[in-house]
Amino acid sequence: MSTGGHSAHGRIVSPVLVGRDGELKRLVTAVTAPPSVVVVEGEAGIGKSRLVTELVARPEVAGRRMLSGGCNQIREPFPLGPIVEALRSSSEDLRGAALSPVAGSLRALLPELAHVLPQPPEPLDDRAAERHRLFRGLSEVLAALGPALLVVEDLHWADEQTVEFLAYLLAKPPAALSVVLTCRGEEASAAVRALTARPADTLTHEHIVLTPLDEKQTRELAGAILDSGEVSEEFAAHLCLRASGLPLAIQELLALLRSRGALIPWGGGWARRTLEELDVPSGVRSSVRERVGCLSPAARAVAEAAAVLQLASPVAVLIGVTGLSQQDAAGAVDEVLDSGLFVERDGMVRFRHVLAAQAVHEGIGLGRRQTLHAAAATAVQGLRPVPLGRVAYHLRQAGRLGDWVDAAVKAADSAFELGDDAEVARLLEDVLRHADLEPERRAALTIRLGWAASELLHLPDVGDLLAEALDKAPPGPVRGELRFLLGMQLEVTRTDPARRYRMFIDALEELAERPELTAWTMVALALPATMDVPSHERLGWLERALETLPEVGDPATRLLVLSKVAMVFTAVGDPRWAELTDRVVRETGGYAGRRREVNAYRSIGDEACLSGHHEVALQLLTGALESAAGADVTGGAEFRCRASMTMVAYCRGAWDGLGEEIEALRHGRSDRPVEVSLLDTVAACLSPTPGRLDAAQDLLREVVQRVGAMGDVDLLPFPVSMLLRVATARGEAAAAIAETSEAVAKWEANAFWPVGVRAVPALAEAMLAADRPAEAAALVDRYESRLPGVDAPLAPAALRQARGLMAAAEQRWSEGAAHFAASAAAFGGLSAPYEAAQANEQAAACLFALGDAAAEDTLKAATTVYGELGARWDLDRATQLARRWGLRPAPARSVAGDSLSARQRQVARLAAQGLTNQEIAREMFLSPKTVDKHLGAAMRKFGVRSRTELARHLDHLSGP
Repeated sequence: MSTGGHSAHGRIVSPVLVGRDGELKRLVTAVTAPPSVVVVEGEAGIGKSRLVTELVARPEVAGRRMLSGGCNQIREPFPLGPIVEALRSSSEDLRGAALSPVAGSLRALLPELAHVLPQPPEPLDDRAAERHRLFRGLSEVLAALGPALLVVEDLHWADEQTVEFLAYLLAKPPAALSVVLTCRGEEASAAVRALTARPADTLTHEHIVLTPLDEKQTRELAGAILDSGEVSEEFAAHLCLRASGLPLAIQELLALLRSRGALIPWGGGWARRTLEELDVPSGVRSSVRERVGCLSPAARAVAEAAAVLQLASPVAVLIGVTGLSQQDAAGAVDEVLDSGLFVERDGMVRFRHVLAAQAVHEGIGLGRRQTLHAAAATAVQGLRPVPLGRVAYHLRQAGRLGDWVDAAVKAADSAFELGDDAEVARLLEDVLRHADLEPERRAALTIRLGWAASELLHLPDVGDLLAEALDKAPPGPVRGELRFLLGMQLEVTRTDPARRYRMFIDALEELAERPELTAWTMVALALPATMDVPSHERLGWLERALETLPEVGDPATRLLVLSKVAMVFTAVGDPRWAELTDRVVRETGGYAGRRREVNAYRSIGDEACLSGHHEVALQLLTGALESAAGADVTGGAEFRCRASMTMVAYCRGAWDGLGEEIEALRHGRSDRPVEVSLLDTVAACLSPTPGRLDAAQDLLREVVQRVGAMGDVDLLPFPVSMLLRVATARGEAAAAIAETSEAVAKWEANAFWPVGVRAVPALAEAMLAADRPAEAAALVDRYESRLPGVDAPLAPAALRQARGLMAAAEQRWSEGAAHFAASAAAFGGLSAPYEAAQANEQAAACLFALGDAAAEDTLKAATTVYGELGARWDLDRATQLARRWGLRPAPARSVAGDSLSARQRQVARLAAQGLTNQEIAREMFLSPKTVDKHLGAAMRKFGVRSRTELARHLDHLSGP
């Protein structure tokens, strides 16, 4: 393919693609198998854009609509810029398309398409819901364009909303759409890398990494640029070394050498003059500057102006920066275009490559550079709409910091109106870190930053800015709000709980006229804090929050307060939690359609699970998860709900594929400690396996310490219980009791008796193994004395199990068996099969000692559950118990259907009914990758290759 690329001195760009045949073939193959996504990764100047250009010219992609947009280093407070750029000229292609009213929401974003879009729907009062509707509209428009190729270049510079939309789009892409993303891998954020880290199973996926050219490829490229079949090997080796194999650097160095007259004919090709006489500058910088130095003064001025502007600009803007007359500027622009340094598109000119622009920019002296940036700030204000981000950037580079602050704040205002909290936070954080502001203005901007940051999945570390503004703020509501926001930052990051508590206490004194923040602060004070705060003092704040609630006019804040009070009431066993939960459900109409509603359901569901209300937790979290994706297109709400569902799955015995689900979520987009603690806890509890108990014990010990340090007190009974069981099995009970004593003291000090009772059996077993029966008895008595009147569903089952352990330790087998049987039945009624299996195993041991024939069936009930769960450590232990009493465990059946796990069977049946993996994932609240794993396992066990064959086998197993 020819790309032009000639200058007055000869060809600048190779007319053929060199060294990328394999990469181009992979790119074409993927793009022609939609829906697909391809990431083209490589450093600056490596040839990413050239590869995409070659793709567009291939006959295999003919007939596809080409949609292209690029991300810019200078951001504008306008979301989805590259997507808008790609779609804004598609009006003719959309004429007559059957678009739903949702597409009408794009009219403000894409005014160029307004005449072919439906009328806009009524505005929503929820920014997250508005964004979701916007994303739906964009996806619908892309689908309506039919077979299409969407190219987004320089994704490493993408704004957060663009990344969020691409994640939304790739989760369920239009069937005829292919997406190509280019980026510099070393500069890509974690969110960008996560876009294609775990693609949907329905998506064709390729990740192409471009590497530097070798000497042979460099020689071929140089020959193509010089329009000659050969260059000398010595020249090619030198060129490759100096250019580091970067195609851009190679073409720039050749252009420089040719302009110097440093190339001579050689054997029908080209060679360089003697190495001693001419030394090529390394890289691109020097060669570009030397080429610019050869231009006329007016052309150099235009080149410098373009380097300062950085982005493609109309000639009128260049005139404004240079001060040249229109006639002189036009001639100068043509001269730079002829040199091959500039490219032109749609009346806009820019440097051929961003590296060339940077090289020229760095070569301009400071004083002149600042003058040019000041002129650029004025010139770009003539554009419509005014690019506020560019104005702010140029003012800052000009050293006009006061004007920069004003422009950056205007840009933040625009971003806020567009619902782009990430851009608001980025702009305001930059201002607050680098500008000298009056205390009053600093406080106001810091408050705005604090609220914007609180909405983000990846919370920026702005605690120091909140503290700085707090130190300078006068007493009153502003200082109270700063204290509140700093306390929330410390709460989310799980750092310095004592300081967090002080912030909330001090905030209350200054928020008397702000009932919404007052009630919110009171709830925050009730959350687990330090050992120095008595539980009755903390819980008293909940009563005060409920008293303040009638004064709270904002429905979202009222819902938050209700859900958080219900959450803590659940943990402490206050029966009012159920009434408050019903109120939350009533106020939301039984549907968690917005982000705050999703969070409310999730908060209560989390604690309901930890306290033993497993079915209530499942119902609430299912409702939250069903709405999470629509309520929060950032993926944050869905991620948190999925993390919460892993604990529900663990408690309810849905272990099949749970480890894979946790691993998938660990690679998710959240780095907030609470989700990390939750996932680590479940993973640690699943870790004990035969032959690796030492590793499991080390992991559990680490998780107990970390979760305790984070203040996630309600999670502690899970790893503590498993750590005690593993340590007791390994003869290290006494040490484990000592290691976990602080954790036990924490949940007891917080009055989390309904949560903590879960660990009582393991604690009692360890104490008995350590020959401390009196302590075991005192432990059980302590919990029994604390639990009357407390809603603690786990208590009857856990305490009967502990009593059974004490009876068995004294060989009171009949009494022990009765306690264990009652415990197993109670756990079973709570949908806690793992705990029920343990109690059955312990009952069987007592029955064996009594010579009771029921022992075998009781033990079989336990081993069946262990087998279904995949709890190999427990199954091995129960099997050894059977063998000690002369029993031989029944061999596993070989029928394929019987060998399917419960989760595999469920996935297989849904697939046989015609559901796609994406639909199954939504139905079962799993990731598509996990569904794919289960479906593949089921097909392998049946020896089938299609869903139709799978359906026949399942029908055969079901029988008539």
